[in-house]
Amino acid sequence: MFDGLILDKMNEECGVFGVYNHNESPQLIYYGLHALQHRGQESAGICTSNHHSFTHHRGMGLVTEVFSNKEINDLRGNMGIGQVRYSTTGESSLQNAQPLIFKYRGGEISIATNGNLVNAAQIRNQLEKQGSIFQTTSDTEVIAHLIARSMYDNIEDAVREALGVIKGAYALLIMTNDTLIAALDPNGLRPLALGILDNAYVISSETCAFDTVGAAYIRDIEPGELLVLDQEGIKTQRFSVQTRRAICSFEYIYFARPDSDIDGINVHLSRKRLGKKLAEEHPVEADVVTGVPDSSISAAIGYAEASGIPYELGLIKNRYIGRTFIQPSQELREKGVKMKLSAVRKVVEGKRVVMIDDSIVRGTTSRRIVKMLREAGATEVHVRISSPPVKNPCYYGIDTSTREELIAADKSIEEMREYIQADSLSFLSTEGMIEAIGRKSNEVNRGHCLACFNSEYPTEVFSEPVKIEKMAWGQGNE
Repeated sequence: MFDGLILDKMNEECGVFGVYNHNESPQLIYYGLHALQHRGQESAGICTSNHHSFTHHRGMGLVTEVFSNKEINDLRGNMGIGQVRYSTTGESSLQNAQPLIFKYRGGEISIATNGNLVNAAQIRNQLEKQGSIFQTTSDTEVIAHLIARSMYDNIEDAVREALGVIKGAYALLIMTNDTLIAALDPNGLRPLALGILDNAYVISSETCAFDTVGAAYIRDIEPGELLVLDQEGIKTQRFSVQTRRAICSFEYIYFARPDSDIDGINVHLSRKRLGKKLAEEHPVEADVVTGVPDSSISAAIGYAEASGIPYELGLIKNRYIGRTFIQPSQELREKGVKMKLSAVRKVVEGKRVVMIDDSIVRGTTSRRIVKMLREAGATEVHVRISSPPVKNPCYYGIDTSTREELIAADKSIEEMREYIQADSLSFLSTEGMIEAIGRKSNEVNRGHCLACFNSEYPTEVFSEPVKIEKMAWGQGNE
């Protein structure tokens, strides 16, 4: 993918969208996935049910590339689930595209998830020793095998038992022929929300998709909650004891769309507050403020408002570059960033520029953008980052799995400044970030996952096999 060659942003695993009790569920899911496209661009899929059997379609690429009118019209049913994916666990291939679909003694089951299981490898190893045959390399398949092996015939009980074994981050949609289940991990590391459209229910990774399909927001799914939609209506239960919520901080900083609300907090406004707090903590004398498109624009506006320095569109993103690009030489690879991003010379020439970005992961992109601004005539480039330095890997569905990938892991801020060739470099403090977002950790269900900043992971990170003998295995065939 072209983006991967020129950007060193963190990539989030996927987005999920579900519909229950709507005659146009395939179309609604298509539009919902399109609204969530920013959460994953490698594959997309939809599975629907007419309460008797499944129809489904999956493919590699963007939603508009995977689905034509024919594929949508071939889907049948008034309920369904869909997913857009960016692979972090399991290779990027059609076999791992979700929703995954399986047959077991209870009939058909389809699963789509957003997140990453930290004990998937250990559970998979034990299941394979006990005779399970896996069809994919996705950690989501582990959940299907646990459900299929459960002693319980009732799908709710089987899912609850499986969720008692898995650990990590997951916003999960599970569908049988007549039931749709949603679940959020006990720490609420990923967002998941419930909405309503006429007499139908919709479930989405982000509320921006509700606006797209015309649904009204009801509430966020709670950490450790199991939500069941079937012919008897909607019911909720807990599969885990109440625990401190630890939502990924980067949902507010980078991942989510600006028009989404997470726990009642608007993402755009929270990013503006991040920028304002950044200006308070790290002021600088300059002539113009600009943000790296698109996720840093809101923070740049906030920085400009708080500092009194004018905001300008000093960097422009080319939205029509395409997904792939052949680069036969290192020279062309270096020039590739200019096809994705360009500086507006008349805005930055002869100016002291404050460049706002949401994060620095590997440092390569920041270095190239600073160079680009200087080549466009900027006399000074001061880089301000609206999050703390990312020093630790993420095990919950973000593609920073080793410290070696992270420039802040072994370099001081001054060393990072020298590497990206900026005149100055400053990061927002962790305390400032929490205050700006508005999710103070001492509030019930309002905590952050700060592991990538301070190495305090909200769950265990398993290195030894996890014992799962406590499950009473069912006798049916998977």
